[in-house]
Amino acid sequence: MAIRICVAGATGYLGQHVVAELVNREYDVHALARSTAKAAHLEELGAHPHLVEVTQPETLQGVLDGVEIVVSSLGITRQRDGLRFEDVDFQANLNLLREAERAGVRRFVYVSVFRGQELRHTALVGAKERFVDALIESPIEHCVIRPTGFFSDLEEFLQMARRGRAWLIGDGQQELNPIHGADLAAAIADSLETNAEIVDVGGPETLTTQRMAELAFEAVGGSPKLSRVPQWLCNTVETGLPLVTPQSISGPIQMFLAASRLPMVAPAYGERRLGEFFAEHAAAG
Repeated sequence: MAIRICVAGATGYLGQHVVAELVNREYDVHALARSTAKAAHLEELGAHPHLVEVTQPETLQGVLDGVEIVVSSLGITRQRDGLRFEDVDFQANLNLLREAERAGVRRFVYVSVFRGQELRHTALVGAKERFVDALIESPIEHCVIRPTGFFSDLEEFLQMARRGRAWLIGDGQQELNPIHGADLAAAIADSLETNAEIVDVGGPETLTTQRMAELAFEAVGGSPKLSRVPQWLCNTVETGLPLVTPQSISGPIQMFLAASRLPMVAPAYGERRLGEFFAEHAAAG
């Protein structure tokens, strides 16, 4: 009998790749959705959908019965519906963990952020890392997946290239090896066959932010025009922004600016390259 796995955050960018990868590997995949339309899409991918609202723990009762492994990429980058990072990245995952404990789930896999401990002063990552703390304290086996960043997070470079100018933080030499969602999904699936408690993972190529901008211009067919924002100014914005803007705006920006001071290079995995991703999305408009 196939191992039963439940995927939370299944309708998001990464979650859909995780569902497809696990179905392809012939797991018995169950997935959580908030609406019938999203549930229908998960069914098309080959999963068994369950309609729940993870921020409401009473809707989770019994949904993990018979499940051996939970994989959660549940979180919000841009707040909506009045929900905060604490409501979803922390509390909703905690609701899921408590139900997993009750149901006797063997292993809980959670997707956080590379170098999350160094970024936990930001509101977004702080909520994720509070859940990591709770997961480590839980009696359930755990694995924390820590990706450097998704290709989809870098589409802003394409948008800037289309507008004719890209803005870089500092000298543009910060290094990063972002990963495609499909490659990260494969890394997550691989982790299910190990006893690893932490998996740091990035894509197959390390690029500077300047090179990422150049790849975006190549994809849209324009000559690179680059401008730079001094690091000191970004540090000032990171500190002051939460004081003058709502968390829904300041949260993602604060995390991005804090990460820009760190080398974000993790062990390489996968085959998909950023330039190909940009070219594909530029062609699609």
